[in-house]
Amino acid sequence: MELTLAVRIFEVLLGWSLLLQTLEYLRVPSLDRLTLWPSLRQEIPPRPAWIKASLDTLFQPGAYTALLALRLVLAMALMLGQLNWIGALLLFLMALLLLLRWRGAFNGGSDFMTLVGITGLLLAHLVGAMTDVAWGWRAGFWYISLQTVSSYFVSGWVKLLRPEWRSGQAMTHFLDTGVYGPLPQNSVFRHPQFACVCSWAFTVWEGCFPLALLDARLALLFCAVAALFHFLVFWFFGLNRFFWAWLSTFPAVVYCAGNTW
Repeated sequence: MELTLAVRIFEVLLGWSLLLQTLEYLRVPSLDRLTLWPSLRQEIPPRPAWIKASLDTLFQPGAYTALLALRLVLAMALMLGQLNWIGALLLFLMALLLLLRWRGAFNGGSDFMTLVGITGLLLAHLVGAMTDVAWGWRAGFWYISLQTVSSYFVSGWVKLLRPEWRSGQAMTHFLDTGVYGPLPQNSVFRHPQFACVCSWAFTVWEGCFPLALLDARLALLFCAVAALFHFLVFWFFGLNRFFWAWLSTFPAVVYCAGNTW
């Protein structure tokens, strides 16, 4: 994949992912009062006092809404290819603030993978400013690719160490807790052999994900399976953030697999 094309696809996907996430942030306060800042701030350490005071000011309803509105604008600018290093830095700082706002993460690994994408974006702009644009994007893409590949690799080998995943029981259990759960009694996922085969298939695929970096065609195959996997996670558990957060990293993986320094 050419660098220019990879950059454009990455910017559109990451911008779209940030746009959807920000709209969710704007919607949540009207749905769940327990997630308001006065409740969550209790877990912020009292010292140093100025940090908590600053966060109290920043996360007041009006200021928080303005922060998210700016994030929407930056996300759209990114999708249009009009974001400079200042915008990338602002997105990075906002991501850190939102992690504080939600006591670590709003939606688990997808938030940290979003931070990986934003960090790679910032790295690309900063290195590009010190050297040239192409080298900057290569640096950013390699950072994103290594983080993405590692996320699958670690997940796969952790599953391999767990007997409930090797037997397939964990897959049935998780699907029982999905949006449409519990599974019907006649579901194929209740058949031990079928659940075991599916569990092993995803475990081996995740554990072997580093092989994607050997060739662009392998990268496309691994990323296509990953897209299907995350779509199924969205379908069964409603976790749309996972789909877009990881999908936005795939252009970097495919580019790095087909290009060397």
